[in-house]
Amino acid sequence: MNKHLQALCILMAFILRMEHAMAIEEPSYEQLVNEAPFEVRHYRPMLMAQVMVDGDMDQASNRGFRLIADFIFGNNIPVMGREGELTISPSSPLGTNTAAEKKAVKIEMTAPVTLEPQAVSGDIDSTNRWRVSFVMPSKYTMSTIPKPRNSAVELIEVPDKYYAVLSYSGFNTQAKVQSKMNDVLHWLKDKGLQALGAPQLSRYDPPWTLPMFRRNEIMQEIAKP
Repeated sequence: MNKHLQALCILMAFILRMEHAMAIEEPSYEQLVNEAPFEVRHYRPMLMAQVMVDGDMDQASNRGFRLIADFIFGNNIPVMGREGELTISPSSPLGTNTAAEKKAVKIEMTAPVTLEPQAVSGDIDSTNRWRVSFVMPSKYTMSTIPKPRNSAVELIEVPDKYYAVLSYSGFNTQAKVQSKMNDVLHWLKDKGLQALGAPQLSRYDPPWTLPMFRRNEIMQEIAKP
């Protein structure tokens, strides 16, 4: 590939990434500390869809993404909305074959997709169970969001939380993610901040994004600073 074509490809990838970023809603937060590449953020309460899946990091990511994507792309049960377009009550029998029941709702895609090892130590090499989660669009509440038909998908209300965040680009191998998680924990120790639970990986970009434009974050919940 000559230099001009390579530059054009990079430019197009950048434009596509910017369009993607502008079209995708992200959770709202306040930045409390900025020591690049580290931050401390205070996130507002949010509504999340999550699944628990088994496997290594890549297997769990793929399985979890498919399950939640299936829910947000239409495998759900609409509820009565304020605007009247959702026409089935949560109390309606699931077995009834009505036109209203068939009218599933497509929920807007958000970012990031988060992957959390279910081990307090954060040692992902010894982890075989993961929580995969999507933040739901802010226009929904627990009473208005469509309900998953697949019982593996759970909707939860998350209160406001504090996170230490490490941002980086590139592909994510299991070894790289573990190294970045260790970096966050070391930074917290230096700052005298208390970690809560295990670190988690958040990814913001579609799979076709070039490595240099990929936005990844290790997020570690912490006690209120």
